[in-house]
Amino acid sequence: MTRTVIVGAGPAGIRAAQTLVEHGLRPVLLDEAARAGGQIYRRPPANFERPAEALYGTEAGRAKAVHAAIDGIADRIDYRPGSLVWNAQAGSLDVLDTATSTSRAVPYDRLIVATGATDRVLPVPGWTLPGTYSLGGSQVALKFQGCTIGRQVVFMGSGPLLYLVAYQYAKAGAQVVAVLDTATLADQAAASPRLLTKPATLAKGLYYLGWLRTHGVALHRGVRPVRVLGSDRVTGVVFHDGQSERTLSCDAVGFGHALRSETQLADLLGCRFAFSPVQRAHLPERDAAGRSSVEGVYLAGDGAGIQGADAAEWAGERAALALLQDEGMTVDPGRVSLLENRLSRIGVFRRGLERAFPFPEDWAAQAPDELVVCRCENITAGELRATVRDTGADEMNRLKALSRIGMGRCQGRMCGVAAAELLAHAAGVPIAQVGRLRGQAPIKPIPLGLSAGPEAAA
Repeated sequence: MTRTVIVGAGPAGIRAAQTLVEHGLRPVLLDEAARAGGQIYRRPPANFERPAEALYGTEAGRAKAVHAAIDGIADRIDYRPGSLVWNAQAGSLDVLDTATSTSRAVPYDRLIVATGATDRVLPVPGWTLPGTYSLGGSQVALKFQGCTIGRQVVFMGSGPLLYLVAYQYAKAGAQVVAVLDTATLADQAAASPRLLTKPATLAKGLYYLGWLRTHGVALHRGVRPVRVLGSDRVTGVVFHDGQSERTLSCDAVGFGHALRSETQLADLLGCRFAFSPVQRAHLPERDAAGRSSVEGVYLAGDGAGIQGADAAEWAGERAALALLQDEGMTVDPGRVSLLENRLSRIGVFRRGLERAFPFPEDWAAQAPDELVVCRCENITAGELRATVRDTGADEMNRLKALSRIGMGRCQGRMCGVAAAELLAHAAGVPIAQVGRLRGQAPIKPIPLGLSAGPEAAA
């Protein structure tokens, strides 16, 4: 019998598992979290009492549907929560059981990679202060731990997640001091034709904006974050509003510039990558069905390119159908066509979002030399510029070897975007030309005293 494994139990992984079950397969579903749902629909502990409407806001219905989907197939899949995939080889994954700190090999014949996304971080001076969180980390605190990151919170950066998190915090009763968006109103107006291809999604975004305004949250567009203030912890933020610097008092900051795909596993599996100008990143290649360049490996959801939760569900189902087709099983061609059409149309909306919330391409030019870029290795922007100047480095892995950027615990997951921007600016080359940090095991931190567990047959 074919050993089928899915990595990731967010919207893409759950819909993939559901589709495989409906066609008689019993997949292994590896989930780093304690409960299925992913980041966007992260489930709180079982004894958590706040209703879904309070946790997910307008996304409560979708969240409950995804949770119901995984609950409905629980007895027909091999679900393994607390399972961190930290390495991959041909036909086998190395998986850490976080409860026991043991690692075991999980073999597979066909693999669906649905690893999701994480925050795209562009640091500012003071971002290492206690009380500074990524937007995703702010969400985790609220959804899983039932707390806010502070009493008076400023959210800054750009992207739809910025307003969603601010709305969720304010809805939960937190004091949101302000939302600082680097995008301008003109950016968002220019994106309107493409955003109107998904009017319901656009309406939700406008609802968040309207709700925040009517509840007294200050919204500032076209700003440039300057620094986070404080000594022992956050006491405020400084931003430039286009005319002068302004200061806001707060005790916590959530920040980020949209999301970046978690591609390290696809890299270790040998998938071919290509640069995406829309997402300003190198991404693993896949066809319309989700097949990667490696036979038997399928890519779904934000881990292969940021498209959003709805698209992740469709992509997870489509990848599962591709897997079934490759196994010689009959699938509904009408459903295949519908999913591919939906995914094709979402690309137009996605380009609209990138226009509405453009990446701040002048960030590298504005970053001061003393700015810490890599927290793991305490590497500054000035050190990276000096490395480029002194050695002529113009490629990310060369810069890594010479400066240690990306050699810390996060393996470049947090600092890689900023380092690439600094390298491209210092070397005077396009961002696509500097390449990407090659994936290295372990993908995420694992215990030093890791011991081997029993082999697990999938």
